[in-house]
Amino acid sequence: MTPIVEVNDLRKRFGKEVTALDGVDLAIPADGVFALLGPNGAGKTTLIRVLATLLKPDSGSARVAGIDVAADPEAVRAKIGLAGQYAAVDDYLTGAENLEMVGRLYGLTAREAKRRSSEILDLFGLADAASRYAKTYSGGMRRRLDLAASLVGRPALLILDEPTTGIDPANRREVWNLVERLVADGTTVLLTTQYLEEADRLADRIAVIDHGRIISEGTSDELKQRTGPAVIELDLPEADRDAAAAALGLDQVASGDLVLPAPDGYADLRAALTALDTKGLHPTGVNLRKPTLDDVFLELTDHRPAAVRAES
Repeated sequence: MTPIVEVNDLRKRFGKEVTALDGVDLAIPADGVFALLGPNGAGKTTLIRVLATLLKPDSGSARVAGIDVAADPEAVRAKIGLAGQYAAVDDYLTGAENLEMVGRLYGLTAREAKRRSSEILDLFGLADAASRYAKTYSGGMRRRLDLAASLVGRPALLILDEPTTGIDPANRREVWNLVERLVADGTTVLLTTQYLEEADRLADRIAVIDHGRIISEGTSDELKQRTGPAVIELDLPEADRDAAAAALGLDQVASGDLVLPAPDGYADLRAALTALDTKGLHPTGVNLRKPTLDDVFLELTDHRPAAVRAES
């Protein structure tokens, strides 16, 4: 299947000091959610702006739905929906009027725009607030209206640039539910986020970008497995720590939990507890912990050389 997004050796600099994109290669499959993770200044927003035709790259190529973003930006815009980090709605229009305006900008007739507005408002649970001015909406409702506007043109690709920034956890989960419903209906989503739980829940594949380069890519489980095996964390009384370390074949350790690798998961946990039990040692706390996306993120980005990077 042809990827819906194809990026090859994409580069973008700002002045002489800032390299925002430094040879990005990326292929995003149609259907599902593809998440782009990275620290501030890693290049996420610059890449999104290039794909959305808001910024021209210095070199390399990017295609959306088979269309070159630099050669035919107008055709690309007809294929995408974009929701940025903050809701871009007109406070002095009603919810329905906001969506109807977007529909007219997409070339729909007044009747078509009105019908599409009604469909989308119902989908996003905003039908009861359709006639209210957007300035009266709560933060969560404004975010839903903004997402709704990005779907008016029935885009082949929906780009969500940190869509839950600044909203509370309850509304964040509501947005996640909406994204999952859209994907179930066949929408392809490109998501940038700094909420690792968000990527873990929503994304079928994840790419990690840092210093303008893609440094790792895969499913959530694949990225976690590359970070390392599961570990066992054992809390024991201070007086038992050295004996426990010896029983488990660990070097003498400083204060804190005893930590040992567990590539075989529960089998290693059972073996560790049996070894301690034969010595009459009983942990006060036991945890078998698999790597998380937090571990992946820190492993891939925190230990790299610092550099001045900025997104524009």
